[in-house]
Amino acid sequence: MNLAVLGATGSIGASTLDVAARHRDRYRVFALSAHASADDLLALCREHKPRYAVLSGTPESGDLRKRFFEEKTELLFGAGALEQVAAHPDCDAVMAAIVGAAGLPSTLAAARAGKRVLLANKEALVMTGPLMVAAAREGGAQVLPVDSEHNAVFQCFSEKRSIRKIVLTASGGPFRTTPVEKLEGVTPEQACAHPNWVMGRKISVDSATMMNKALEVIEARWLFDLPAERIEVLIHPQSIIHSLVEYLDGSMLAQLSNPDMRVPIAHALAHPERVESGAKTLDLAAIAQLSFERPDERRFPCLPLAYAALRTGGTAPAVLNAANEVAVQAFLARRLPFTGIGRVIETTLAKCEAGPARDLEAVLDADARARRVADSLVMAEAA
Repeated sequence: MNLAVLGATGSIGASTLDVAARHRDRYRVFALSAHASADDLLALCREHKPRYAVLSGTPESGDLRKRFFEEKTELLFGAGALEQVAAHPDCDAVMAAIVGAAGLPSTLAAARAGKRVLLANKEALVMTGPLMVAAAREGGAQVLPVDSEHNAVFQCFSEKRSIRKIVLTASGGPFRTTPVEKLEGVTPEQACAHPNWVMGRKISVDSATMMNKALEVIEARWLFDLPAERIEVLIHPQSIIHSLVEYLDGSMLAQLSNPDMRVPIAHALAHPERVESGAKTLDLAAIAQLSFERPDERRFPCLPLAYAALRTGGTAPAVLNAANEVAVQAFLARRLPFTGIGRVIETTLAKCEAGPARDLEAVLDADARARRVADSLVMAEAA
């Protein structure tokens, strides 16, 4: 299987390459991408020898192209090159791991081209759920979830007609027990110190606000074709049970593993087979206790905002996502307090009327409009 890893220098990219390297007889790295981390990408090319590398956010450079050519890798530039390698006839599978709306066009291109799409990019379904589903259907693509929660549901999911609901679990992040009145003053360093997972800064903040789970609710609606009222979220601090599926007869099936992204990545790569992932074996006796609690909407206001956007439909989820990206960036830059993230999202949703998500252009227009509104709200908060 020829594999393209889009977002190769991030944590998901690193885990994907680790799994692929354990099974070189099954997987060949066909293409790797990064936004602007040329040296990191070059180091990966030395190790994995892909045919193509893409720097999507770097101006064309003959010097860089020569350095990659010396490693027998053709270097491409620009966002359009992501779509080129994702849809390439010689590419079999695409790990869609570019964070944010930037990963949307290449993920859609892979789906239209009929690839096995390993979906780690939440925004593809959050922003363009109906478009992504249609592209996969028309192209004959196989979309396999890589998020640990959705992958867990996928592993437990059988006949949809017999399913009562799915339950997505959340760790609760670093502030699960922090007094609500103290959240205004938390720092980016505290928000990025996740208790269970090693992740990038943006997704770590999303975990702290539970926006990651909010976006996963919207994803789940399109991945599993279930309405919002049949998708539940529970806090599970140990991050051992990744999701559950409840059936009409009262049975619940759960998928358990240590919190290691190589587990869902290995499952998605090899499906319907199983391969060794490198993850540590789960020792239930050592864990001893698994606990659950319902999320407090005062502490995690992003969660009800996502349910509201999902019920509104159209471009509302794209507005939600755009406002969150702007607000999280401002928080990480210390221009917005932690609790300001939810305020910016809520007000942006109120100011940006949702329209029909007819095509990618309509979605991107809504995204751009929401970013302008969210930027102005961040400036007002900082004033």
